[in-house]
Amino acid sequence: MGANVCPITEERSGTVREVGGQAVWSLSSCKPGFGVDQLRDNSMETYWQSDGQLPHLVNIQFHRKTTVSQIYIYSDYKLDESYTPSRISIRCGMHFNDLQEVEVVDLCEPSGWVCIPIKEYEEMLMCTFMIQIAVISNHQNGRDTHMRQIRIHSPTEGSQYPLEHHGKFSTLEFAQFRTIR
Repeated sequence: MGANVCPITEERSGTVREVGGQAVWSLSSCKPGFGVDQLRDNSMETYWQSDGQLPHLVNIQFHRKTTVSQIYIYSDYKLDESYTPSRISIRCGMHFNDLQEVEVVDLCEPSGWVCIPIKEYEEMLMCTFMIQIAVISNHQNGRDTHMRQIRIHSPTEGSQYPLEHHGKFSTLEFAQFRTIR
């Protein structure tokens, strides 16, 4: 498990792609205005806030079998304190009824991105229709949880075209074209 590795850098290298946008996301509970939209909006200022009893669940269902190499979770203990997850379980399967736990991660006051590698057997990547991220416990025995962002990575297949080979895209001219209206 790696800490404070930026998933955007990995995506720009051309070795992985973010596949969370191809999935249907659901939550076990959420406060109004603190749901899936905030979890996936690419802003570290917003977050999902659960509303209920532990465990808190994030369900990610793909339309087709998808290879997953890493899950990135952004948490910040300094901002969220007792709302910060301290133990997370990652489960994978074909549907809700056959989920198998593939990873359990203990977090100690995380601040930034936490990378959770997903492997089926030793070095074999996981191919799955569904991922469930379960918050088992929070710091300071907190009841509800905050997660600021989640990104799901899949390895790219075939040729790789890293953007860095074409130069830095940080000039004002390039910045004006970085979003589609």
